[in-house]
Amino acid sequence: MGISKTLLVMAIALLPLAAAAETPDSVYCKALASEYQKYYVKTSGHMIQPGPIDGNIASDQCMAGNTAGIPVLERYLRDAKVTLPPRG
Repeated sequence: MGISKTLLVMAIALLPLAAAAETPDSVYCKALASEYQKYYVKTSGHMIQPGPIDGNIASDQCMAGNTAGIPVLERYLRDAKVTLPPRG
């Protein structure tokens, strides 16, 4: 196998690793979800008092790697006067 074919095979083999890397938006989204959980989800004893439904859905989306929840979490955190994490 020539060098160019070897490089092509190696590049194809590494594609799944590149796809698995987190994007700056997904890292930011997870940081927002973490802040949302700290502020809105309250635990007392064995009971959990969840936050607003759309915020909980957005938080779950972010933790799963779906960045669609960013605007919802930003809105809830800003409304609560929580400092947003830095966006990388």
